[in-house]
Amino acid sequence: MKLAAVSELLLSIGSFLEFTNDGDEVVKFREFIPSILNVSRQCLASGEEDVAVLAFEIFDELIESPAPLLGESIKSIVQFSLEVCSSQNLEPNTRHQAIQIISWLAKYKSNSLKKYKLANPILQVMCPLLAQSTDGDEDDDLAPDRAAAEVIDTMALNLPKLVFPPVLEFASISCQNTNPKYREASVTALGVISEGCSLLMKDRLEPVLHVVLMALRDAEQVVRGAASFALGQFAEHLQPEITSQYQSVLPCILNALEDASDEVKEKSYYALAAFCDNMGEEILPFLDPLMNKLLSALQSSSRNLQETCMSAIGSVATAAEQAFMPFAERVLELMKAFMVLTRDDDLRSRARATELVGIVAMTVGKAGVEPILAPYIEAAISGFGLDYSELREYTHGFFSNMAEILGDEFVKYLPHVVPLAFSSCNLDDGSAVDIDDSDEENMGAVGGVSSDDEAHDEPRVRNISIRTGVLDEKAAATQALGLFALHTKSAYAPYLEESLRIMIKHSAYFHEDVRLQAVIGLKHILTAAQAVFQSHNDGPAKAKELLGTVMNIYVKAMNEDDDKEVVAQVCTDIADIVKECRYAAVEPYMPQIVDSTLQLLQEQSACQQIESDNEDDEDDAEHDEILMDAVSDLLPAFAKAMGSHFAPIFAKLFDALMKFSKASRPPQDRTMVVATLAEVAQNMGAPISAYVDRVMPLVIKELLSSEATNRRNAAFCVGELCKNGGEPTLRFYGDILRGLYPLFGESEPDDAVRDNAAGAIARMIMVHPEAIPLNQVLPVFLKVLPLKEDHEESLAVYGCVCTLVLSSNPQIIASVPDLVRVFAEVAISPDETPEVKAHIGRAFSHLLSLYGQQMQPILSNLSTAHANALASLSPRS
Repeated sequence: MKLAAVSELLLSIGSFLEFTNDGDEVVKFREFIPSILNVSRQCLASGEEDVAVLAFEIFDELIESPAPLLGESIKSIVQFSLEVCSSQNLEPNTRHQAIQIISWLAKYKSNSLKKYKLANPILQVMCPLLAQSTDGDEDDDLAPDRAAAEVIDTMALNLPKLVFPPVLEFASISCQNTNPKYREASVTALGVISEGCSLLMKDRLEPVLHVVLMALRDAEQVVRGAASFALGQFAEHLQPEITSQYQSVLPCILNALEDASDEVKEKSYYALAAFCDNMGEEILPFLDPLMNKLLSALQSSSRNLQETCMSAIGSVATAAEQAFMPFAERVLELMKAFMVLTRDDDLRSRARATELVGIVAMTVGKAGVEPILAPYIEAAISGFGLDYSELREYTHGFFSNMAEILGDEFVKYLPHVVPLAFSSCNLDDGSAVDIDDSDEENMGAVGGVSSDDEAHDEPRVRNISIRTGVLDEKAAATQALGLFALHTKSAYAPYLEESLRIMIKHSAYFHEDVRLQAVIGLKHILTAAQAVFQSHNDGPAKAKELLGTVMNIYVKAMNEDDDKEVVAQVCTDIADIVKECRYAAVEPYMPQIVDSTLQLLQEQSACQQIESDNEDDEDDAEHDEILMDAVSDLLPAFAKAMGSHFAPIFAKLFDALMKFSKASRPPQDRTMVVATLAEVAQNMGAPISAYVDRVMPLVIKELLSSEATNRRNAAFCVGELCKNGGEPTLRFYGDILRGLYPLFGESEPDDAVRDNAAGAIARMIMVHPEAIPLNQVLPVFLKVLPLKEDHEESLAVYGCVCTLVLSSNPQIIASVPDLVRVFAEVAISPDETPEVKAHIGRAFSHLLSLYGQQMQPILSNLSTAHANALASLSPRS
């Protein structure tokens, strides 16, 4: 067939696709696919690549079509695409189009890739492609390594369980390859999948880090640069587990900062910034060498590296807190020069400097920063005249920080900064999102054809053109308005109405980043409005109306918003409002809130309508941990507001909640349920007894979990169930004691777990002392005191000890030396409350009244500081 005829045929097939919806037509079309592939192979063999690529345009239409046109032919399309992208003899554009088809399939037809077991064959080709790049004079956008990374990233997000094992295997082998491009590819692959495969990588962090840290010491610059990039990705996506490895990771990053290559340095500073972002006091031993290197680089590097250094210094300041004070003055002084830059090429640096001043000011605090603020605020305001969106975005963040630091003192700046935020919020963002919104009726019109899971694939989004800078600026301005309102309260009155209008408008914005800041801002506006309305005669009516507006927006978001982070934030805000307001104020909205909560627990809200790898296996359905934690937090909030009246609502939500406790669910799901049950029992009280038989076996089993968080929550939960569950709990006491016993031993590595186990024993003793063998339990119980970490357990634990002492219980009186030791530790502790110490004082006085001078040898063993602290609690001493 002649070239022109082949070309015309392929174009005709493409046109036919637009009208293929009928079931019979779909079946007929699938018969064309082998012929299309054969013709394309012939064209490639004869050097007619420009005709062969028409096949990829057809496949592109196939993927985009609402009709399930691929069927089993997806296997042959994938095979052909892999052949093409593997062939280094073909033009870069041809290979790129083949990789692009794989990328679209990974994004929109991942179920089909899973069904036909295509993930592994794709990765066997894509991973080695990471070791290929275009020649220097060719288009980087067509580089095979870049396109392959996009495919692997997309597959990791959609099929993490199928992606992680082969990628780790590739990385483990390739990191030892004599070819540096393969060593680079090994760490690039791990960095690329760290977002999608985060849960799996956290469980296998040791072999993953072994590959990356070895690459950071590689002789080749490209390998070291890729390793720094990967560490930055890990710091972003593998929290908190990656931070716990700081002793091995941070020294390696510090060494990389001295690299001869600017590119490696820049990526290492990025990794450092991301890593420090999630650190706390662990950073302190590294603070001096870190800051010396950062400050040196800040004064002697390129603009790009300076910007990365500023980001890293901000992370260090946040992590080090007060320990950063010795460096604050120098950093702030250096930032002055950056904050007056006006050349277009320098405005990004000015933006970073503005952000950093806000972060350092938060560390220094009001007393340290207020006297020197004027030039920084003046420079920040003047930056708005430079017409640079990113600078305006960071400046809104700077003023947000200033409002938090200065509080009432920020009021004088409101007339200058609020109009700037209004201006950013009202910008035209010029965005356009066009989604192929073929509905289910059109899908259903294809009768009698296997969907091959394609019906569960996502619609194709086309022509996305978002001015990201403006979007980020709007998000930052929206956040700033909320924080201005929160921190200036009644003084914000002149701006309240316009701010509320913006928040309402932005709560329905097309992009989730802006919606998120709007729903947070609504809560802050509500807080400020309550302060404003206190002085109004019609204040209660206005407050009620505003609360209604906010709650209606929140309920709508719970049901209809498609972003999990937005919905999680809404749930958190509702829980806070329920806790802060009188129950009578929120009661009118409770039926809707409860219905929406049930829908979220059943995973049926709009934000949960995502593709599931296996529609029939509800236990394998993915859901967002942050979202479900926020949803489950609503139940204790309701219980705290309603007390025992929460019982009928809890009955409605109980089964949906317990679905997450199945053994097939991940540990974080089960502990979410246990924590919720504990807090509901604590706040609802006696009605929890109706659920004891159903939930106690689960909670006792969780005491044996390999996860410390699960053991901690389970220990807290058994205590609250025993305290509030009445007689039904008694038959479980033996199993509970056996489950708690290992948590008191040396094999338990977590202090918080041990503290909560002590809390559980204390609650059990207080409600049913006759059911506890005190002669066996008390020595073990007292041995782990004082509490080390979870001081929320103090009242329960020390209240129990003091009650036993004051009643002269013979079992505890036999342990006077241990009691005095514990009492002295509590007396001197800065972490214990005056209420707890008052209990201890009364109990210690009682011991003195019983034993008098016999106590002297015991007291003489205490240090002077401990003896004085204890004496100060007891007038009898």
